[in-house]
Amino acid sequence: MHLIGCIVGHVNGIELFLLGRTLMKIGEEAIPTEGFGAYSTSHRSVLIVATDIRAHPDSSVGQIAERTGFPQSKVSACIARLREAGAIDTAVDPADRRRLLVRPAAQVSTRVVQVRSTPIDGALAAALGADDPQRIAEVVEALDTLARHLTPQALARLRTASDSTPSTG
Repeated sequence: MHLIGCIVGHVNGIELFLLGRTLMKIGEEAIPTEGFGAYSTSHRSVLIVATDIRAHPDSSVGQIAERTGFPQSKVSACIARLREAGAIDTAVDPADRRRLLVRPAAQVSTRVVQVRSTPIDGALAAALGADDPQRIAEVVEALDTLARHLTPQALARLRTASDSTPSTG
């Protein structure tokens, strides 16, 4: 057995996918929503668009839609939500005055600080069905390790690798 098999253990692709889905749901639950109205866009969509904007500042809505695979209407709704939260700035594209270019906000807004600083302990405790601080700390430590290694850049590398892998179908 090679090293990766020893590190990963018995987790297979399906279990990893289901874990990722569970983690996304816990993450969505951990994001504070108090004081904000109902939106047509999910936290997940907004975070995907925000991540794309951070990776590709000064992009148009069409470019973001192309990279994320979302329809332009969904990207526009996410951008409106991010603008309301103070997470992004927009500017008219000097090359085409009909388009807006989107970039991360120059100043971090109060809302962004609130979202980034909200602890996940409550959502984890609810998901684990336990208020055991040691168990929650153990899971937080494991998540910190995963977050250090599995960054958005890891997803980009995965896409690049899968694009260069010949199809077997």
